[in-house]
Amino acid sequence: MFKKKIRVSSGVSQLDRQLGGLFIGDNVVWYDDAGSLTSTFSLNFIQESQRRDKPLIYITFDRSPKTLLEDLGPLGRNQHLAILDCFTHGKGDGSEVFSRFYEKDGAQWPHQIVRINAPKDPEVVSEAFYSLHGTMTGDVRFVFDSLTGMQELWGGEEAVLKFYSHACPRLYELETIAYWIMEKKAHSERLRANINQIAQVAIDLSVNRGKSSLTILKAVKRRPDALNLPLVYWNDGLDVTFESETGKGGNIDLGGRVKQIRKRQTMSQKDLAALVGVTPSTISQIESGTIYPSLPALFKIAQVLGVPVAAFFQDRSVAAGQVVFSGGGTRIDLSDLPKRDVTGYRLVPADFDAYAEPYLIEISAGKKLPTHFFIHKGQEMGYLLEGRLELEVGSRFYAAGPGDVIYLTGELPAQWKNTGKAAARLLWVKIKSGPSSTQHPEKGVFA
Repeated sequence: MFKKKIRVSSGVSQLDRQLGGLFIGDNVVWYDDAGSLTSTFSLNFIQESQRRDKPLIYITFDRSPKTLLEDLGPLGRNQHLAILDCFTHGKGDGSEVFSRFYEKDGAQWPHQIVRINAPKDPEVVSEAFYSLHGTMTGDVRFVFDSLTGMQELWGGEEAVLKFYSHACPRLYELETIAYWIMEKKAHSERLRANINQIAQVAIDLSVNRGKSSLTILKAVKRRPDALNLPLVYWNDGLDVTFESETGKGGNIDLGGRVKQIRKRQTMSQKDLAALVGVTPSTISQIESGTIYPSLPALFKIAQVLGVPVAAFFQDRSVAAGQVVFSGGGTRIDLSDLPKRDVTGYRLVPADFDAYAEPYLIEISAGKKLPTHFFIHKGQEMGYLLEGRLELEVGSRFYAAGPGDVIYLTGELPAQWKNTGKAAARLLWVKIKSGPSSTQHPEKGVFA
């Protein structure tokens, strides 16, 4: 008797609808036209796996563990994550610059990192991830990043094809789900054809005239309506929106969503217009549905409001009644602050209408921010999780350490400064303005 296939999510609901979801046992090959398009889909896959408490092994050939963890952000701080480091003694040539990463006490890491000392030998790599898999239970997830990196390290396509041809059937029998990433233009048509033949799912990501498109080339035991049909999409952080999703029955009220989110931010049309660089009349026409904003204007509006672009196209009831929000949050832009100095994550969906909006703010060691994270007229408060900060409010400076609470009632900080030697992590909450907004004139830091 055949075992019934178990269907799971890729972490991208629109992709699940187009593809028909993933099955346990799937080897999913991503043909990446630009070399960077797969990242959003991989991160969503990792986030979904962690939300389900599924172990995931990330095999990295092209990025050092330090760089990979920085790219993963909050997703890198998870006990179910294991990293197989084929970079340090591969492309990294065992350099002290990369080996120094391991001087940190590994016992303190929430994740597991295994350094492969002979990654140029495919047999060693195979034995390493099968051994690691053997220590885990359930349907383990894999991300192989990347087949292109393997080819550069192993000296040719034949070694890659041999490795892939042996690994895919075994991973299928072990009931895993594996993402295989490859730069499309870096490989021959022959290799792509052979890889495509073995995979259960094959997806092409391309860029044409500035538009990103996803094409499902193969989906075993599924019959996607969009097979071999390019689907235009865009992403903002981890949020992915397909162009076809925005026109179903004319149900998407983009202007209404802009207005709703703007009012939740207690921002006037005049203020929004000034920050976006358009006239108040333009914002008024967008919100009334008279005109449709250009893509640059739409992205700027999303940036100013601190939400992903996809928030303007989602059903308002998506998060209604939700109690628990899993995952590491959605990365957002913070005003015009340098991205290398500070990172922000919205911890609830943009369409979740709440009295308080939580964020995770991370400020790099030694960095000074010339302004506040948000433009907000209500109260705000934060809890410093890690690190040390100094903020200037009015003419006074306040110092904060781990466990301190920062409370603002109206006047925004003129600057923030990380005075510590490590990144500072701040849980920050924006509170809607209301009758109580002026009842507590005090502001400052509370230990």
